[in-house]
Amino acid sequence: MAVNYEGIALVLNCGSSSVKYQVVDTTKEEPLASGIVERVTDHGVAIHEIIDVLGKPDSGVDLKALNVVGHRIVQGGEEFSAPTIIDDEVERGIAKLSVLAPLHNPGHVAGISAARAQFPNIPHVAVFDTAFHTTLSEAAYTYPLDLRVAKEHGIRKYGFHGTSHGYVSRECAAAMGKDPKDVNVITLHLGNGASADAVQGGIAVDTSMGLTPLDGLMMGSRTGTIDPAVVFHLHRAAGMSIDEIDTLFNKQSGLLGMCGYSDLRDVHKAIDEGSHDARLALDVYTRRIKGFVGQYYALMGSVDAIVFTAGVGENDDIVRLESLQGLENLGIKIDAEKNAGRKKQATLVSADDSKVQIWVIPTNEEREIATQSIAAVS
Repeated sequence: MAVNYEGIALVLNCGSSSVKYQVVDTTKEEPLASGIVERVTDHGVAIHEIIDVLGKPDSGVDLKALNVVGHRIVQGGEEFSAPTIIDDEVERGIAKLSVLAPLHNPGHVAGISAARAQFPNIPHVAVFDTAFHTTLSEAAYTYPLDLRVAKEHGIRKYGFHGTSHGYVSRECAAAMGKDPKDVNVITLHLGNGASADAVQGGIAVDTSMGLTPLDGLMMGSRTGTIDPAVVFHLHRAAGMSIDEIDTLFNKQSGLLGMCGYSDLRDVHKAIDEGSHDARLALDVYTRRIKGFVGQYYALMGSVDAIVFTAGVGENDDIVRLESLQGLENLGIKIDAEKNAGRKKQATLVSADDSKVQIWVIPTNEEREIATQSIAAVS
Protein backbone atom coordinates (compact mmCIF):
# COMPACT_ATOMS: atom_id res chain seq x y z
CA MET A 1 0.00 0.00 0.00
CA ALA A 2 1.24 3.48 -0.83
CA VAL A 3 2.14 5.54 2.20
CA ASN A 4 2.05 9.05 0.72
CA TYR A 5 -1.68 9.74 0.95
CA GLU A 6 -2.42 13.13 2.49
CA GLY A 7 -5.29 14.08 4.73
CA ILE A 8 -6.52 14.49 8.30
CA ALA A 9 -7.81 11.56 10.33
CA LEU A 10 -9.30 11.16 13.77
CA VAL A 11 -7.85 7.88 15.04
CA LEU A 12 -9.80 6.07 17.75
CA ASN A 13 -8.65 3.15 19.87
CA CYS A 14 -11.74 2.15 21.82
CA GLY A 15 -11.30 -0.33 24.65
CA SER A 16 -13.86 -1.66 27.09
CA SER A 17 -13.24 1.14 29.58
CA SER A 18 -11.15 3.73 27.73
CA VAL A 19 -10.98 5.60 24.45
CA LYS A 20 -7.62 6.81 23.17
CA TYR A 21 -7.68 9.34 20.36
CA GLN A 22 -5.32 11.21 18.10
CA VAL A 23 -5.85 13.64 15.25
CA VAL A 24 -3.24 13.08 12.54
CA ASP A 25 -2.45 15.37 9.64
CA THR A 26 -0.26 13.17 7.44
CA THR A 27 1.55 16.24 6.07
CA LYS A 28 2.86 17.05 9.56
CA GLU A 29 5.28 15.18 11.78
CA GLU A 30 3.43 15.66 15.06
CA PRO A 31 -0.26 14.92 15.77
CA LEU A 32 -2.60 17.88 15.93
CA ALA A 33 -4.11 16.58 19.17
CA SER A 34 -4.18 13.45 21.31
CA GLY A 35 -5.62 12.22 24.57
CA ILE A 36 -7.54 9.55 26.42
CA VAL A 37 -10.93 9.26 28.09
CA GLU A 38 -10.80 6.74 30.93
CA ARG A 39 -13.34 4.92 33.10
CA VAL A 40 -15.71 4.76 30.17
CA THR A 41 -19.14 3.25 30.84
CA ASP A 42 -20.86 4.77 27.82
CA HIS A 43 -18.87 5.09 24.59
CA GLY A 44 -21.32 7.62 23.24
CA VAL A 45 -20.58 9.92 26.15
CA ALA A 46 -16.82 9.35 25.70
CA ILE A 47 -16.92 10.25 22.00
CA HIS A 48 -18.97 13.34 22.83
CA GLU A 49 -16.31 14.37 25.38
CA ILE A 50 -13.64 14.02 22.71
CA ILE A 51 -15.64 16.17 20.31
CA ASP A 52 -16.05 18.82 23.01
CA VAL A 53 -12.27 18.90 23.60
CA LEU A 54 -11.39 18.99 19.90
CA GLY A 55 -14.06 21.58 19.20
CA LYS A 56 -12.51 24.18 21.49
CA PRO A 57 -10.87 27.14 19.71
CA ASP A 58 -7.46 26.38 21.22
CA SER A 59 -7.47 22.67 20.33
CA GLY A 60 -5.61 23.19 17.05
CA VAL A 61 -8.17 21.02 15.28
CA ASP A 62 -10.85 21.91 12.76
CA LEU A 63 -13.37 19.08 12.98
CA LYS A 64 -14.87 20.14 9.66
CA ALA A 65 -11.54 19.39 7.99
CA LEU A 66 -11.55 15.69 8.98
CA ASN A 67 -11.34 13.35 6.01
CA VAL A 68 -11.89 10.08 7.85
CA VAL A 69 -12.28 8.42 11.24
CA GLY A 70 -9.90 5.49 11.60
CA HIS A 71 -10.64 2.76 14.13
CA ARG A 72 -8.03 0.39 15.53
CA ILE A 73 -9.48 -3.13 15.66
CA VAL A 74 -7.56 -5.92 17.36
CA GLN A 75 -9.14 -8.97 15.70
CA GLY A 76 -10.11 -9.13 12.04
CA GLY A 77 -10.15 -12.91 11.77
CA GLU A 78 -10.00 -14.39 8.29
CA GLU A 79 -12.75 -12.06 7.10
CA PHE A 80 -10.79 -8.79 7.10
CA SER A 81 -7.35 -8.70 5.50
CA ALA A 82 -7.10 -4.98 4.70
CA PRO A 83 -8.36 -1.59 5.91
CA THR A 84 -12.11 -1.69 5.41
CA ILE A 85 -14.68 1.09 5.07
CA ILE A 86 -17.24 0.54 7.82
CA ASP A 87 -20.91 0.04 7.06
CA ASP A 88 -23.56 -1.81 9.05
CA GLU A 89 -22.47 -5.19 7.66
CA VAL A 90 -18.81 -4.60 8.53
CA GLU A 91 -19.76 -3.46 12.01
CA ARG A 92 -21.73 -6.68 12.50
CA GLY A 93 -18.78 -8.67 11.19
CA ILE A 94 -16.43 -7.12 13.73
CA ALA A 95 -18.95 -7.83 16.46
CA LYS A 96 -19.12 -11.52 15.46
CA LEU A 97 -15.35 -11.76 15.88
CA SER A 98 -15.71 -10.90 19.57
CA VAL A 99 -15.66 -14.64 20.25
CA LEU A 100 -11.95 -14.54 19.26
CA ALA A 101 -11.20 -11.28 21.11
CA PRO A 102 -13.70 -10.94 23.97
CA LEU A 103 -11.57 -8.37 25.79
CA HIS A 104 -11.16 -6.09 22.77
CA ASN A 105 -13.69 -6.31 19.94
CA PRO A 106 -16.80 -5.51 22.01
CA GLY A 107 -15.25 -2.17 23.02
CA HIS A 108 -14.25 -1.52 19.42
CA VAL A 109 -17.81 -2.10 18.24
CA ALA A 110 -19.27 0.14 20.93
CA GLY A 111 -16.83 2.86 19.89
CA ILE A 112 -17.59 2.42 16.20
CA SER A 113 -21.33 2.70 16.81
CA ALA A 114 -20.91 5.83 18.92
CA ALA A 115 -18.48 7.49 16.51
CA ARG A 116 -20.61 6.75 13.46
CA ALA A 117 -23.54 8.41 15.22
CA GLN A 118 -21.45 11.50 16.03
CA PHE A 119 -19.76 11.69 12.60
CA PRO A 120 -22.44 10.38 10.21
CA ASN A 121 -21.15 12.25 7.17
CA ILE A 122 -17.49 11.21 7.41
CA PRO A 123 -16.27 7.79 6.23
CA HIS A 124 -15.13 5.41 8.96
CA VAL A 125 -12.41 2.83 8.34
CA ALA A 126 -11.46 -0.23 10.38
CA VAL A 127 -7.72 -0.99 10.51
CA PHE A 128 -7.00 -4.45 11.88
CA ASP A 129 -4.03 -5.53 14.03
CA THR A 130 -4.26 -8.92 12.37
CA ALA A 131 -4.28 -7.74 8.74
CA PHE A 132 -0.49 -7.51 8.35
CA HIS A 133 -0.27 -11.21 9.18
CA THR A 134 -2.77 -12.47 6.62
CA THR A 135 0.25 -13.08 4.37
CA LEU A 136 1.40 -15.97 6.57
CA SER A 137 1.53 -19.28 4.72
CA GLU A 138 -0.85 -22.07 5.63
CA ALA A 139 2.03 -23.92 7.28
CA ALA A 140 2.86 -20.82 9.35
CA TYR A 141 -0.62 -20.14 10.69
CA THR A 142 -1.87 -23.71 11.16
CA TYR A 143 -1.73 -25.38 14.56
CA PRO A 144 -1.18 -29.17 14.70
CA LEU A 145 -4.70 -29.63 16.06
CA ASP A 146 -7.49 -31.79 14.67
CA LEU A 147 -8.22 -29.85 11.49
CA ARG A 148 -11.99 -30.23 11.78
CA VAL A 149 -12.03 -28.76 15.27
CA ALA A 150 -9.65 -25.98 14.28
CA LYS A 151 -11.74 -25.07 11.23
CA GLU A 152 -15.03 -25.10 13.12
CA HIS A 153 -13.79 -22.77 15.85
CA GLY A 154 -11.42 -20.54 13.89
CA ILE A 155 -8.35 -21.79 15.75
CA ARG A 156 -5.20 -20.62 13.97
CA LYS A 157 -2.41 -18.09 14.37
CA TYR A 158 -3.65 -14.55 13.68
CA GLY A 159 -0.88 -12.39 15.13
CA PHE A 160 -1.24 -8.89 16.54
CA HIS A 161 0.60 -5.53 16.65
CA GLY A 162 0.43 -5.70 12.86
CA THR A 163 0.23 -1.94 12.33
CA SER A 164 3.41 -1.51 14.37
CA HIS A 165 5.35 -4.32 12.70
CA GLY A 166 4.34 -3.10 9.26
CA TYR A 167 5.24 0.50 10.03
CA VAL A 168 8.68 -0.09 11.55
CA SER A 169 9.70 -2.69 8.96
CA ARG A 170 9.09 -0.13 6.21
CA GLU A 171 10.76 2.64 8.20
CA CYS A 172 13.77 0.38 8.68
CA ALA A 173 14.06 -0.26 4.94
CA ALA A 174 13.84 3.49 4.31
CA ALA A 175 16.52 4.18 6.91
CA MET A 176 18.75 1.64 5.14
CA GLY A 177 18.08 3.33 1.81
CA LYS A 178 16.41 0.22 0.41
CA ASP A 179 13.05 -0.94 -0.85
CA PRO A 180 11.15 -3.13 1.65
CA LYS A 181 11.10 -5.87 -1.00
CA ASP A 182 14.88 -6.09 -0.80
CA VAL A 183 15.36 -6.64 2.94
CA ASN A 184 14.61 -9.27 5.56
CA VAL A 185 13.82 -7.77 8.95
CA ILE A 186 13.09 -9.14 12.42
CA THR A 187 10.88 -6.65 14.24
CA LEU A 188 10.58 -6.71 18.03
CA HIS A 189 7.59 -4.80 19.41
CA LEU A 190 8.37 -4.70 23.13
CA GLY A 191 5.85 -2.95 25.34
CA ASN A 192 3.60 -4.22 28.12
CA GLY A 193 2.45 -6.54 25.37
CA ALA A 194 5.26 -7.91 23.23
CA SER A 195 5.61 -9.71 19.92
CA ALA A 196 8.19 -10.57 17.28
CA ASP A 197 7.75 -10.69 13.51
CA ALA A 198 9.72 -12.15 10.64
CA VAL A 199 9.26 -9.79 7.68
CA GLN A 200 10.72 -11.13 4.45
CA GLY A 201 10.79 -8.76 1.51
CA GLY A 202 8.16 -6.55 3.11
CA ILE A 203 5.83 -9.48 3.82
CA ALA A 204 5.12 -11.01 7.23
CA VAL A 205 6.06 -14.70 7.14
CA ASP A 206 5.75 -15.44 10.87
CA THR A 207 4.78 -13.82 14.15
CA SER A 208 5.04 -14.81 17.79
CA MET A 209 1.48 -14.10 18.93
CA GLY A 210 -1.12 -16.65 17.96
CA LEU A 211 -4.86 -17.15 18.33
CA THR A 212 -4.70 -14.49 21.03
CA PRO A 213 -2.09 -11.96 22.22
CA LEU A 214 -1.07 -14.38 25.00
CA ASP A 215 1.35 -16.49 22.96
CA GLY A 216 5.01 -15.89 22.21
CA LEU A 217 7.26 -13.54 24.13
CA MET A 218 7.08 -13.07 27.90
CA MET A 219 5.27 -9.81 28.69
CA GLY A 220 4.46 -7.42 31.50
CA SER A 221 1.73 -9.60 32.98
CA ARG A 222 1.28 -12.38 30.37
CA THR A 223 3.07 -15.71 30.31
CA GLY A 224 3.84 -15.86 26.62
CA THR A 225 4.35 -19.40 25.30
CA ILE A 226 3.71 -22.02 27.95
CA ASP A 227 3.05 -25.76 27.92
CA PRO A 228 -0.72 -26.03 27.35
CA ALA A 229 -0.85 -28.92 29.80
CA VAL A 230 -0.24 -26.38 32.57
CA VAL A 231 -3.91 -25.48 32.13
CA PHE A 232 -5.00 -29.08 32.77
CA HIS A 233 -2.63 -29.43 35.71
CA LEU A 234 -3.84 -26.25 37.43
CA HIS A 235 -7.44 -27.29 36.93
CA ARG A 236 -6.93 -30.80 38.27
CA ALA A 237 -4.28 -30.26 40.94
CA ALA A 238 -5.12 -26.74 42.15
CA GLY A 239 -8.85 -26.78 41.48
CA MET A 240 -8.63 -23.57 39.45
CA SER A 241 -11.43 -22.72 37.05
CA ILE A 242 -10.84 -21.84 33.40
CA ASP A 243 -11.59 -18.19 34.16
CA GLU A 244 -9.12 -18.17 37.06
CA ILE A 245 -6.40 -19.68 34.87
CA ASP A 246 -7.20 -17.16 32.12
CA THR A 247 -6.73 -14.33 34.63
CA LEU A 248 -3.52 -15.91 35.97
CA PHE A 249 -1.97 -16.26 32.52
CA ASN A 250 -3.02 -12.84 31.20
CA LYS A 251 -2.95 -10.54 34.23
CA GLN A 252 -0.87 -12.12 37.00
CA SER A 253 2.10 -13.69 35.22
CA GLY A 254 5.02 -12.51 33.08
CA LEU A 255 7.30 -9.99 34.78
CA LEU A 256 4.60 -9.16 37.32
CA GLY A 257 4.11 -12.75 38.36
CA MET A 258 7.81 -13.52 38.56
CA CYS A 259 9.06 -10.53 40.53
CA GLY A 260 6.11 -8.30 41.43
CA TYR A 261 6.72 -5.61 38.83
CA SER A 262 5.35 -5.27 35.30
CA ASP A 263 7.32 -2.09 34.54
CA LEU A 264 10.90 -2.86 33.54
CA ARG A 265 12.13 0.32 35.21
CA ASP A 266 11.03 -1.20 38.51
CA VAL A 267 12.56 -4.54 37.54
CA HIS A 268 15.96 -2.91 36.91
CA LYS A 269 15.77 -1.06 40.23
CA ALA A 270 14.99 -4.31 42.04
CA ILE A 271 17.94 -5.99 40.33
CA ASP A 272 20.21 -3.17 41.46
CA GLU A 273 18.94 -3.76 44.99
CA GLY A 274 19.88 -7.44 44.77
CA SER A 275 16.57 -9.14 43.91
CA HIS A 276 17.13 -12.66 42.61
CA ASP A 277 13.55 -12.88 41.33
CA ALA A 278 13.91 -9.68 39.32
CA ARG A 279 17.19 -10.86 37.82
CA LEU A 280 15.61 -14.19 36.90
CA ALA A 281 12.60 -12.44 35.36
CA LEU A 282 14.80 -10.30 33.15
CA ASP A 283 16.86 -13.33 32.13
CA VAL A 284 13.73 -15.22 31.07
CA TYR A 285 12.42 -12.12 29.27
CA THR A 286 15.56 -11.55 27.19
CA ARG A 287 16.14 -15.26 26.62
CA ARG A 288 12.71 -15.49 24.98
CA ILE A 289 13.53 -12.56 22.69
CA LYS A 290 16.85 -14.11 21.71
CA GLY A 291 15.12 -17.39 20.94
CA PHE A 292 12.73 -15.76 18.46
CA VAL A 293 15.58 -13.87 16.82
CA GLY A 294 17.34 -17.18 16.22
CA GLN A 295 14.17 -18.89 15.06
CA TYR A 296 13.33 -16.20 12.54
CA TYR A 297 16.92 -15.99 11.34
CA ALA A 298 16.73 -19.69 10.52
CA LEU A 299 13.29 -19.35 8.96
CA MET A 300 14.27 -16.58 6.54
CA GLY A 301 17.79 -17.88 5.88
CA SER A 302 19.30 -14.42 6.09
CA VAL A 303 18.56 -11.25 8.03
CA ASP A 304 19.48 -7.72 7.02
CA ALA A 305 18.22 -5.90 10.12
CA ILE A 306 16.70 -6.26 13.57
CA VAL A 307 14.39 -3.53 14.85
CA PHE A 308 13.48 -2.74 18.45
CA THR A 309 10.34 -0.67 18.94
CA ALA A 310 7.54 0.29 21.39
CA GLY A 311 7.91 1.40 25.01
CA VAL A 312 10.53 -1.12 26.13
CA GLY A 313 12.22 -1.53 22.77
CA GLU A 314 12.74 2.21 22.33
CA ASN A 315 13.70 3.07 25.90
CA ASP A 316 15.44 0.10 27.54
CA ASP A 317 19.05 -0.24 26.45
CA ILE A 318 19.67 -3.10 28.91
CA VAL A 319 16.95 -5.24 27.34
CA ARG A 320 18.26 -4.49 23.85
CA LEU A 321 21.82 -5.36 24.84
CA GLU A 322 21.05 -8.57 26.74
CA SER A 323 18.60 -9.80 24.08
CA LEU A 324 21.33 -9.88 21.42
CA GLN A 325 24.47 -10.70 23.39
CA GLY A 326 25.95 -14.03 22.34
CA LEU A 327 24.73 -13.83 18.75
CA GLU A 328 27.96 -12.44 17.35
CA ASN A 329 28.66 -15.63 15.37
CA LEU A 330 25.43 -14.97 13.48
CA GLY A 331 26.74 -11.56 12.47
CA ILE A 332 24.62 -9.80 15.10
CA LYS A 333 26.77 -7.41 17.12
CA ILE A 334 25.36 -4.51 19.11
CA ASP A 335 27.51 -1.50 20.02
CA ALA A 336 27.09 -0.76 23.73
CA GLU A 337 27.96 2.92 23.33
CA LYS A 338 25.61 3.53 20.39
CA ASN A 339 22.91 1.55 22.17
CA ALA A 340 23.07 3.53 25.42
CA GLY A 341 19.98 5.45 26.49
CA ARG A 342 16.51 6.08 25.13
CA LYS A 343 15.99 6.63 21.42
CA LYS A 344 13.40 9.13 20.19
CA GLN A 345 14.26 8.76 16.52
CA ALA A 346 15.49 6.02 14.22
CA THR A 347 18.96 5.10 15.50
CA LEU A 348 21.48 2.54 14.27
CA VAL A 349 22.95 0.77 17.32
CA SER A 350 24.85 -2.09 15.71
CA ALA A 351 28.63 -2.26 15.70
CA ASP A 352 30.39 -1.11 12.54
CA ASP A 353 31.44 -4.68 11.77
CA SER A 354 28.01 -6.21 12.44
CA LYS A 355 26.71 -8.11 9.42
CA VAL A 356 23.14 -7.48 10.56
CA GLN A 357 22.10 -3.89 11.18
CA ILE A 358 20.39 -3.26 14.52
CA TRP A 359 17.94 -0.37 14.69
CA VAL A 360 15.80 1.31 17.30
CA ILE A 361 12.82 2.84 15.51
CA PRO A 362 9.96 4.54 17.37
CA THR A 363 6.64 3.07 16.32
CA ASN A 364 3.69 5.23 15.36
CA GLU A 365 0.60 3.06 15.16
CA GLU A 366 -1.77 6.03 15.12
CA ARG A 367 -0.04 7.52 12.09
CA GLU A 368 -0.11 4.14 10.38
CA ILE A 369 -3.85 3.81 11.06
CA ALA A 370 -4.40 7.36 9.79
CA THR A 371 -2.43 6.68 6.61
CA GLN A 372 -4.20 3.39 5.91
CA SER A 373 -7.61 4.94 6.63
CA ILE A 374 -6.99 7.88 4.28
CA ALA A 375 -5.71 5.51 1.60
CA ALA A 376 -8.84 3.38 1.93
CA VAL A 377 -11.13 6.31 1.13
CA SER A 378 -8.92 7.97 -1.49
